[in-house]
Amino acid sequence: MSGTEKTKAHAEQAKGKAKEAMGRMAGNERMTAEGHADQAKGKARQAKEDIKDTFHD
Repeated sequence: MSGTEKTKAHAEQAKGKAKEAMGRMAGNERMTAEGHADQAKGKARQAKEDIKDTFHD
């Protein structure tokens, strides 16, 4: 996995976790859902890069 993409994936997951937590604390369902979606995007990005690494080896 390239360092840049790996960093982006982890940052997106962390951003999503923070947004989800803030949404739950504030009782804001929309923010909670957005945080969950951000986490999913980060996980998908990471999975894509893992697959690319698998075929690169």
